[in-house]
Amino acid sequence: MKRQFVYILAAAIATLGLSLFVFKAWALGLPLLPGETAGAWRVEATVRFRSGPGSIRAALRVPNLTPGFILADEISVAPGYGFSIDYTTGGREAMWAIRRADGEQSLYYRALLYEDRERDRSDTTPPFPPPPQLDEPFKTATETLIRDVHARSAEPVSFTTELLRQLNDPAPEPHVSLLLSRANNRTDFVNVAVQVLTAARYPARLVRGIELSERQRNADIVPYLEMHDSERWIYFDPISGEPGLPSNFLVWWRGQDPLVQVDGGSGVEVNLAVQRDELGAITVAEERARLMRSRALEFSVFGLPIKTQAVYAILLTIPIGALVMVFLRNIVGLESFGTFLPVLVALAFRETQLVYGLLLFTLLVSLGLMIRFLLERLRLLLVPRLTAVLIIVVLLMLAISVLSHRLGIESGLSVALFPMVIIAMAIERMSVLWEERGAGDAIKAAFGTLTVAALAYLVMGLDIVEHLVVTFPELLLVVLALVLVIGRYTGFRLTEIGRFKALAQDDAKDSPRA
Repeated sequence: MKRQFVYILAAAIATLGLSLFVFKAWALGLPLLPGETAGAWRVEATVRFRSGPGSIRAALRVPNLTPGFILADEISVAPGYGFSIDYTTGGREAMWAIRRADGEQSLYYRALLYEDRERDRSDTTPPFPPPPQLDEPFKTATETLIRDVHARSAEPVSFTTELLRQLNDPAPEPHVSLLLSRANNRTDFVNVAVQVLTAARYPARLVRGIELSERQRNADIVPYLEMHDSERWIYFDPISGEPGLPSNFLVWWRGQDPLVQVDGGSGVEVNLAVQRDELGAITVAEERARLMRSRALEFSVFGLPIKTQAVYAILLTIPIGALVMVFLRNIVGLESFGTFLPVLVALAFRETQLVYGLLLFTLLVSLGLMIRFLLERLRLLLVPRLTAVLIIVVLLMLAISVLSHRLGIESGLSVALFPMVIIAMAIERMSVLWEERGAGDAIKAAFGTLTVAALAYLVMGLDIVEHLVVTFPELLLVVLALVLVIGRYTGFRLTEIGRFKALAQDDAKDSPRA
């Protein structure tokens, strides 16, 4: 195929990618830099269960009155189910119902929230629950603790702070130890505090929520204490006793009810996922696209489940690492093992970090290479030999992880994240190259592999790179065009200039002068 056609094709692909990029960035207003639009969160709850033939009714607690946040939008993804939102004493419930269902079921609830620190959406009228009905000796222990805390406090807030201090005392009094004897976890601990506050005629309740971070696939539910001081609800950290909530804490629901209840199903599992990104700007961009009758954003990455988005945030950076590899091999002239092995190693560096990853890779390949030479004397066939190397790699990983743990080097535990087959193939390739072309070329190729992997890791790890390929995946068309152009390059590589410089000088001397 003619060189001109390749260039025309590359130009057409790049033009298409850049046109989509310009339209989405300037016409629709998608952000060009990470962090331009802060304070938007998308949370997703996934309810999975098994259903027998019959009707299903599921209720999931969902966010409602959350200080510092505004619920902008919420949707349900559950084909075939009826959906509604009901208000309850503990907040709100998402309700799903279906006449007949059978087999594995998945229900999704998604909500978009914006931060607004000036807004407090807590309810102001406290319920005055009746005193708890306690049996002896817990009743006496509660009364003793209340008298002791009353003597050391002046008003509701100081009463709650003193109560939590005594409950967290490393050497508690006997009556405190008795009350805590039934507290097996943090939720039970908060319930003990609620019980004492209610007995002291202070309205209190259990609050549960999640701590928001950039991207979580499985967020943990964290309980907090909430009490009313006759004017407003005040939150308390049950461990430190400090009033207030962390700035990144999202209250999910209040009260003793479970997070989810399913009638007609079994094996119920709930997963909460969180993501913080440019959702605010994207929401505006989607509205602009609707008014412009454009379908450019209907098939974006942000329409996928959050767990899938987290996967593609990594996968979409792989072509960038591949572009780095193509440039270093075809333009610079670095040798490496295999075509995509350096990019796969760069992905492993995301878990181990660069320095530890280089050390672990070098150690594994070096040890495996020595054992590979020992296996060579057994004259094994290719497949059994590779299998033997793979088994040895697994044992080496285990030995390094155990030794690192014993030495207190936790980064060494990440060695298990290295692709075992890739390491085994790297050992095999290096040993074959060692036998065919000598130790120098083998070591040179190993050095080139690590160099390409390190540079690819540094480029793929840039925040702006991940942001651009996730928000504007059409930019990968530009990467494809660059790869096509580099693929037609047949000139000198940078590492070959020194090799052929002397030859060029000799040709210049031998050529006749004009």
